Amino acid sequence: MKFDSIKAYQDYFLPLIEKERKAQKEFFLNEIKTLSGKKRQELGRALLDLKGKKSGEFLDYSIYRFFKPNLNEHQIKVGDIVLISKGEPLKFNIEATVSVVAKNYIECFVSGELFKAKRYRVDLFVNDITFKRMEEAIKNLENSIFPYKIILGAKEPQIIQTKHFSKNLNDSQNIAFSKAVKSELFLIHGPYGTGKTTTLVEIIKALKGKKILVSADSNVAVDNLLERLLDFKVVRIGHPAKIDTKLKEHSLDYQITKHPKYKEIKELLKKIKKLKQLQDANGLKPTPANKRGLSEEEIIKFAKAKKAVRGIKISKLEKMKLWLLMQKKLNSLFEKKDKLTQYIINEIFESAHIVFATTSGAGSELLKEQSFYVAIIDEAAQAMEPSIIIAMSKAKQVLLAGDHKQLPPTILSNDKKLQISLFERFSTLYPKAMHTLSIQYRMNEKINHFPSCEFYNCVVKSDKSVANITMKDLGIKEEEFFGSVAPLVLFDTKGKFIETSKKGSTSKSNIQEAHFVKKLVDTLLRASAKEDMIGIITPYKDQEEYLKKLIANIEIKSVDGFQGREKEIIILSLVRSNEKENIGFLQDLRRLNVALTRAKRKLIIIADAKTLSSHPTYQRLITYCKKNGVYKEAKS
Repeated sequence: MKFDSIKAYQDYFLPLIEKERKAQKEFFLNEIKTLSGKKRQELGRALLDLKGKKSGEFLDYSIYRFFKPNLNEHQIKVGDIVLISKGEPLKFNIEATVSVVAKNYIECFVSGELFKAKRYRVDLFVNDITFKRMEEAIKNLENSIFPYKIILGAKEPQIIQTKHFSKNLNDSQNIAFSKAVKSELFLIHGPYGTGKTTTLVEIIKALKGKKILVSADSNVAVDNLLERLLDFKVVRIGHPAKIDTKLKEHSLDYQITKHPKYKEIKELLKKIKKLKQLQDANGLKPTPANKRGLSEEEIIKFAKAKKAVRGIKISKLEKMKLWLLMQKKLNSLFEKKDKLTQYIINEIFESAHIVFATTSGAGSELLKEQSFYVAIIDEAAQAMEPSIIIAMSKAKQVLLAGDHKQLPPTILSNDKKLQISLFERFSTLYPKAMHTLSIQYRMNEKINHFPSCEFYNCVVKSDKSVANITMKDLGIKEEEFFGSVAPLVLFDTKGKFIETSKKGSTSKSNIQEAHFVKKLVDTLLRASAKEDMIGIITPYKDQEEYLKKLIANIEIKSVDGFQGREKEIIILSLVRSNEKENIGFLQDLRRLNVALTRAKRKLIIIADAKTLSSHPTYQRLITYCKKNGVYKEAKS
């Protein structure tokens, strides 16, 4: 929890960053090496046999669309780094950034032009830039604008409560508001549905006139806040492909193009393009093979003297001389373009009230010389500590928002040290610097009560606007099979639906349970529930894959895939059913917390009560369902 010195902190985190970097690269590269393209496509981390065409340009990027009818299910998301190849990515590939994911195609931003091919393969990959920026932030901790002694755990942050109040916030949110505005460090603990984002927006509005950095680990979270603060003069840092399409006009790249001086850049780019074409057509690049040990000065000298040397013909010397002279002009034009671009960027930053960037983006060259009065970092409990340090080291005051009782940072190296977020560490070190929002606006009280008491000491209460909401409000007919309008239903499989494992898989599935889920979905749809009202959650990848083959047009995801999401009706398939009463992966109670808190009006849990009762939390859940919900036997 605490560190004696900056060196102790660096010695702790730098090897962990390197370990995670290696794990991520090895994971993807080993998978590409060991699995066939077809198998990787089945796992959702590759797309094969795609046609490709250029679909547009944005600044210095070319946009390519890769498509085929009935595109396979995949995990590739907007903002991901992918490898584009002709089919063998280990032999030759180009990195690109995904900008659009649609039903039958994806679009990618490519720097320059893409090679031609009859068919393309796209592989999900890892981006090394974030790791470099984490390392840099840890190595430069001594120069952090935010007091590094607070980060080390050697100094209590100053907490100042003001009289700030907003009629847009409830009493609990206003406590956070009044303490966050001036405190050196403050943590807003926002459990499910408690209006964390609404609270952050009010705090940011109260800080108007101060230089603010708004950040989060994911682009989606950054854009979510940006969308609600467009009344301010804002600038969004980041790769254009990663920014929500409707918010692109607020990106730095777009604002550069709208600056009055950008027409001068366009003229310079035209000159550069024309000169480059002349250079390629008439000059000869002095590669080591062409210049045979001659320096650039010697090439120009011998060409002027029309003197052949080292077996190089005069005509070849003259072509190399021409290439070098043109390159000198090109370098001068590029220098002018870069200076002008920097001038425009400085003007945009000076006029902006709020800069938006991911935690990684906060470490970009663009923000190297920028400092802020306050850094506001959302999703802080889902990010690795070194990632948060990138953003927080740029401001003298820091506000972190998140929920350390839900999913921790995703770590491929499986090192538990990196799974403890800075938010979680600070919540233990500085409890006076944290406030838990206590009114939830998402779900019926019967769904809310168990997770509130099991994970949040019964702090989270239901607002009266949602306390009694049911499916009946949506016009869904009452059916005894799915427990009528009861918000909470537990179907006990009583050991009749047995879990299975595929050969070579560490995951689990439960075929009979999956078919029971389908029966539930079909009955709900017949009772007038709409497809987009229903979500299916399961902790196991193999069960998720089987359910997707069985059920169409319903959102089916792992627990991680539903973090931050909600649905009117959630069906939770817990899979585990065995004689040894082994629940394995289900022991991760933070995942259970997420799974139980996605439903608004109805939560249907399918489980083998006997197997799950081997764990005290699941035993309490089953008892709670029997007492406060509908308890039924699941029959195939």
